[in-house]
Amino acid sequence: MSNQNTHPTPYPEVNTVLNVLLADVQTILGNQFISMYLYGSLAYGGFDQDSDVDFVVITKEDLPEALFSALQAMHMRVAKLGSWCATQLEGSYIPLHALQHYDPMHALYLHIDRGRDERLHRMQIDDTHLSRAWWGGWVFLCTALREKGITLAGPAPATLIGPVTSTELRQATLAILQGWLASILEQPAQIKDCGWQSYTVLTLCRTFYTLEYGVIVSKQVAAWWAQKTLGEPWAALIERSWAGRYNPQAKASHEDVNGTLDFIRYTLEHSRTLQP
Repeated sequence: MSNQNTHPTPYPEVNTVLNVLLADVQTILGNQFISMYLYGSLAYGGFDQDSDVDFVVITKEDLPEALFSALQAMHMRVAKLGSWCATQLEGSYIPLHALQHYDPMHALYLHIDRGRDERLHRMQIDDTHLSRAWWGGWVFLCTALREKGITLAGPAPATLIGPVTSTELRQATLAILQGWLASILEQPAQIKDCGWQSYTVLTLCRTFYTLEYGVIVSKQVAAWWAQKTLGEPWAALIERSWAGRYNPQAKASHEDVNGTLDFIRYTLEHSRTLQP
């Protein structure tokens, strides 16, 4: 990286943490390492100190328990670097075969969420249920990496990942919506805090944009477009939700929780008109 530390991102402090992370990952994985990429807001735009530092490491094979333990210890060390972005890291270790060919029977990978006390754990690459991760679906991850992924080391993502069509992206969006949104309607306590309430609203904006245009855009672009396109009462809810993401631990207002539930119902109603 350059002396000005402006690569691979415009944020020197982020780059310092990424330098440490990349070097440690390559040392631990050895010949299991294929590549490492950034995606999310660092790639799509709109990154700030409330954003995740999203990364993916591609490995040759599924990682054994010994490497799992070594990576876990490494992430605990990185979280203590003393930089604000050291605890914003959110990433996955995915074997190449799982990235190239989605197989629900062989789709386990390692993942760590943002947060000082988070631990590496095994998760399922799930192509039909979004849960709390917009990037969790295989189709979305492949699209994000291939189209906007920033290479930290290894080959360009387009050399490893085949293209995803706009139709496939729309179909994946429709499939994901049903389970994710139904779970929130059944358990609205999930969005009682501003963090998850605002995340839900802004993700719905991205959902609408993807269904309309068959592409993925940043939260900012999607939120601005949804405000202009959907109008009231959603525009005001989106505006408040954008502000709420900067105070994620606060309790969401009764008005915003109910507004979000109504927005979910509106999204589901709209999505049913688009079912193939």
